Amino acid sequence: MQELIKAGSGIDWMGLATFWGLKISAALAIVLVGLWLARRLSNALRRLLERTRVEGILANFCANVAHAAVLVLVLITALDALGVPPTSLLAVMGAAGLAVGLAMKDSLSNIAAGVMLIVLRPFRTGDVVEIAGITGEVEQVRLFQTVLRSFQNHEITLPNGQITASPIINFTAKPQRRVDIPVGVDYGNDIRGAREVLLGFARAHPSVLAEPAPDVIVDALADSSVNLVLRAWVNTPDFAQVRSDLLEAVHRGLPAAGYSIPYPQTDMHLHLSDALATLLQRPQDRPGAEPSDTGKS
Repeated sequence: MQELIKAGSGIDWMGLATFWGLKISAALAIVLVGLWLARRLSNALRRLLERTRVEGILANFCANVAHAAVLVLVLITALDALGVPPTSLLAVMGAAGLAVGLAMKDSLSNIAAGVMLIVLRPFRTGDVVEIAGITGEVEQVRLFQTVLRSFQNHEITLPNGQITASPIINFTAKPQRRVDIPVGVDYGNDIRGAREVLLGFARAHPSVLAEPAPDVIVDALADSSVNLVLRAWVNTPDFAQVRSDLLEAVHRGLPAAGYSIPYPQTDMHLHLSDALATLLQRPQDRPGAEPSDTGKS
C-alpha cells in the first residue's frame, strides 16, 4: 500500500482502485468457481453413494453436508483474498455461531434430530409411517424437517425434533402384515360354525397367505354380541385391498350363511312404586273408578 501513496502528493487513487479491483475480482472468481465446484462435488458424492446402494435419505443428507462445507471454505477463501485474516474471520464466525446457536436452539435440535434419523434410520424413503398421529409416505428427510405425503396427496412437513420425540409406527418395515377383521355374532349363533365360515372367506382370497395360516379367535363377550376377530396374513403391499375385500365378504356372506350380526341394543326395565304407578294409570283403570259412559246413547 505504501507504493500507492506518493510522497507529498496524497493518495494515488488510480492505483488504489486498481489494487482493490483486482482483489474484488479475485474474490468474485473464487466465489463463482467455488459455487460450481460445490454443486459438482455434492452431485458426484450423491451418485457415488447411490452406486454403492446407500439408502437415498443418507445419500442426500451427505451430499447436502458436503455442499455446505464447501461453501464455508469458499467464503473463507474469498474473504482471505480480500485481505481479511482467516484467524480473525474464524474468531468472528465462532462468536457469531455461538450467538446464533443460542438464538436458534430449537432449529439446532431439529438438525441434531435429523442426524439421528439419518444414522438410526427408523424409516426409509417410500415407507408408510405414523408419527404423532399423522400417517403418510416418507418422501424426504431434510436437515430441519421430514416431508411426508398423505394418501390424499397432501404434503406434510414435520420438524425433526417432533419426530424423534414421538413414537414412530412403520407400517411397511416388514414384508408381511396381519389383517384383523372384528366381527360380532348373535349369542344364539353357533360360534364354531361362524368361525369356519369366516375362515372360508380368508382361505378363498387369493392374496391371503397360507403360512402363517389364518385363524379366528373369540375376542370378547360384549353386551349385544360375541366378538370374534378374523386374522389373516398378507404381503404388505396387499394390505389395504385384502382388508376391504374381507370386510365386504363378511358383510355379505355371514348373514347369507345364517349368522346374524346384531346391532348394539340396550334393554331398559322401569320399576315404579305402587303410588307412582297408580298416578300414571288412566282414570278408568284406577281402583274404584266408575265405568266410562263413552259410546252410550
